[in-house]
Amino acid sequence: MGETATSAVAPTSDEDLLLKNFLAEVSEAERDNEVNRILSCFKLNAFEYLNLPFGSSPDDVKKQYRKLSLLVHPDKCKHPQAKEAFAALAKAQQILHDPQEREYLLNQVNSAKEELRAKRKKQLKKDTATKLKSLVDDGKYEQEYERSDEFQQQLKLKVRELLTDQEWRRRKMQMRISEEEGRLKKDEEESKELWKRKREHEEQWEGTRENRVKKGELRPPKLKTEDPNKSYVQRPVQR
Repeated sequence: MGETATSAVAPTSDEDLLLKNFLAEVSEAERDNEVNRILSCFKLNAFEYLNLPFGSSPDDVKKQYRKLSLLVHPDKCKHPQAKEAFAALAKAQQILHDPQEREYLLNQVNSAKEELRAKRKKQLKKDTATKLKSLVDDGKYEQEYERSDEFQQQLKLKVRELLTDQEWRRRKMQMRISEEEGRLKKDEEESKELWKRKREHEEQWEGTRENRVKKGELRPPKLKTEDPNKSYVQRPVQR
């Protein structure tokens, strides 16, 4: 008997199977809710689009993007703005995988943390009991506080504030650059027009040079037809 041929099937990881089962259970309402959440995110915060905490690793970004993109994919989700939400997720994960973009965003997060820590330090000066507790447990109390929902919400809002401020500064600088480029272009065009007019004037002046040089001189001799000898005579220039 000949051997029966068997087709090779690529193994499915437990994670892929879990994701597949999850998506099969997701209702249309849940897909719509996720689209709405994405579209309501703060546009300058890529972490917010992917619903990830600040500082999530590139691997976390990859996994979360895969999950959410399948959730709102236009082929799976009937929401009229599913395509827009899908594109927003793609842009967010691209930003977080770009070293420079990611570093810039995390720098704003760190600045926000420092501002919040300085503010809390001032508050602790007024609350002696909390200050002492913080000192006794070697900073663990503060670490626990920074993991709290309260701090994370404050951090999220502070990051928004800093990103907005930086974006506004960037736009103002871009506006100034554009204005300066426009001014330089206008000056260049005016300079070109001036040289063009000057050149045309010089060409016109050169074109009349012969007449100006001959001004006051005799004209070329004319033929006097009644002269039987066909002699040429010169006539004075009529002025």
